[in-house]
Amino acid sequence: MNIWFAQRSQMAQEGTPPFLLFIFLLMLSSVCVGLPRAPSTIRSMAGAQTVSSHRARKVSNTAAEVAGYADVAKRIIDLAVFGAAQNRSYGRLADFTDTIGNRVSGSHNLEMAIKYMYNAFAQDGLDVHLEPVKIPHWVRGKESAEMIAPRAKNLAILGLGGSVGTPAEGIKAEVLVVQSFEELKHRASEALGRIVVFNQPFISYGETVAYRTYGASEAAKVGAVATLIRSITPFSINSPHTGWQDYQEGVKRIPSACITVEDAELMWRMAQRGQSIVVRLSMGAKTLPDADSYNTVAEIRGWQHPEQVVLLSGHLDSWDVGQGAMDDGGGAMISWEALSLIKDLGLRPRRTMRTVLWTAEEQGGVGAQQYFDLHKVNKSNFDLVMESDSGTFAPVALEFTGSAAARKIMAEVVKLLAPINTTTLEAPGEGTDISPWMKAGVPGASLHVAFERYLWFHHSEGDTMSVQDPREMNLCSALWAVVAYVVADLQDMLPR
Repeated sequence: MNIWFAQRSQMAQEGTPPFLLFIFLLMLSSVCVGLPRAPSTIRSMAGAQTVSSHRARKVSNTAAEVAGYADVAKRIIDLAVFGAAQNRSYGRLADFTDTIGNRVSGSHNLEMAIKYMYNAFAQDGLDVHLEPVKIPHWVRGKESAEMIAPRAKNLAILGLGGSVGTPAEGIKAEVLVVQSFEELKHRASEALGRIVVFNQPFISYGETVAYRTYGASEAAKVGAVATLIRSITPFSINSPHTGWQDYQEGVKRIPSACITVEDAELMWRMAQRGQSIVVRLSMGAKTLPDADSYNTVAEIRGWQHPEQVVLLSGHLDSWDVGQGAMDDGGGAMISWEALSLIKDLGLRPRRTMRTVLWTAEEQGGVGAQQYFDLHKVNKSNFDLVMESDSGTFAPVALEFTGSAAARKIMAEVVKLLAPINTTTLEAPGEGTDISPWMKAGVPGASLHVAFERYLWFHHSEGDTMSVQDPREMNLCSALWAVVAYVVADLQDMLPR
């Protein structure tokens, strides 16, 4: 090829007419086609064809192996959806959330939740243990906000996780309403000493959540004394939504809370009319020293390769509003239910099926990161990591991250879910708690559900058992159990 480039370059520099250059290239290509290949090249090509053929046969054999689980998959589905286990995951979730309530990181309720689940796992006949971790301990305290000009109105608020509080006397200040970070920069001279209200339109959670996460620091950079942020939701019935926020290093920390969509739009309209808006804000939020907590672990040990693991998970903590039924009580319960279904059917996989209920996910996957740090030395033994943290509404598909070869196998696995019409495999796998594993090259899977209503209730008082549907949880449990069991029982681990 070097000769080809050299000849082409020389002819071009000498001004050879284009049609002669074309003829030369055509002749050269004909000669090259007829040249004999070196023995080493032939051996290399033959070797590559052999490897490719071997891989193709292996995938074909694995597809046949997976298809052999059709009867087992149907038994699992029948038990979960139509049999004695019907509605069990829903009943477990109702008992759990009605007994414990919400479970914010560092709280007594979270401690009680961990004890509850430890006892429940043990009573279910599963191998169970706790793994200690340190987690953030933020306390909301009393909080209130009211608009005192141009008219009196109470404002429903939820302080954001990690926020500082106001002085004891509160903060009374004029409001600057903006709809974007760019607008805040353009109007920076107006922000000094004011409460900045962000009335950003909802585009998507991934894009719009930046205002909740970074709004306080962006406002502080231009001299604001506090921020009130429109809740990150596409639908509202005058209810605020909370969540975690991050302060930037070197930037003054100012109080930050979410307000309702309705109140954000109200103040925007008032500002557009040129009216002066004054708000009084009081927040008793504070951060205490890190608390002791645990990741809760239950498993069915594999009969042939107990050291190899298929991990199922959801997070046990929630925010301090509602019941935390949807986020993420449902994910925790179907990850328990999957083990129960396998145990009830008298099945035991080759590899260990392990359910982990994470602590302090809402603060950025704190418990899960410490679990990864502890177990990453054995990452080669983690076959598949799974997380359900987008609700347990009607399942639509399985989401997956892994090698092309692993994806082909997983595409065969989801075919076993034909009885519940969830045979689609999508990309990528998602989950705060399993992301360290996926970044380290371990295959990961998550549950894609009918997500449309999730953000209506997310991180709000509306996250209660009323959101949950028992049949939808049956379907999620069946999917979760089939996928985990089949992968755990295949002859070989998923290829990296």
